[in-house]
Amino acid sequence: MNDHVRDLASVRDATERLLTAAAKLDNASVAEPTRLPGWTLGHLLAHVARNADALVNVLAGRPMYVSGEARDADIERDAPRPLNVQLTDVRESAARFQKVGATPADWSRTVELRNGVTDSASRVPFRRWTEVELHHVDLGIGYELEDLSEEFTQREIDFLAERFRGHPDVPAFLLNQDDGRLIPSGRREGEPITVTGRQADLLGWLAGRRNGAALTTDGGPLPVLPPL
Repeated sequence: MNDHVRDLASVRDATERLLTAAAKLDNASVAEPTRLPGWTLGHLLAHVARNADALVNVLAGRPMYVSGEARDADIERDAPRPLNVQLTDVRESAARFQKVGATPADWSRTVELRNGVTDSASRVPFRRWTEVELHHVDLGIGYELEDLSEEFTQREIDFLAERFRGHPDVPAFLLNQDDGRLIPSGRREGEPITVTGRQADLLGWLAGRRNGAALTTDGGPLPVLPPL
């Protein structure tokens, strides 16, 4: 069972960490590259803000974005703004998301995200938490996958393993957890290989943030994962 109230509090805390870290930068930093190819710090901050508004749309029963082209255009439009404007936008859009999250609603209902993807409304706050945490790491300003909480890391590993489970283009594999638990993912047929490593490295590989060089298998190459 997803605890959306608890996740909303975690989103709030993660957003404050990102804002506090980014506030130490200067205007010149907005044009600096991040760990996401082709995106500056301004692109990432703009995306974090626009994603909050997009998830407000989802919870309100509206399309997440008008279109993929409109989403990209909004990010490009907002990317060059001065740092203080970026941070104000991230804070204000985050507040709008929290306000909608605090509104009484049926959190068991199904909502639609991008590209026809559906999910329970109760999992939307966790999706937002993921956006904030992973993009904070993507900024490349000192916050790393190792700094993420144990709870978040495990839940995101579980979430991404579920996302790739049954994927026809991903060979069957088992994630060997620190506690000895094995999480199946990839194709349902075939003998799975076991992938072992630190939790941060497993998350980095699943989320496309690390190449998996720090992971080991019990035979055969590490599966190639499609982009998220």
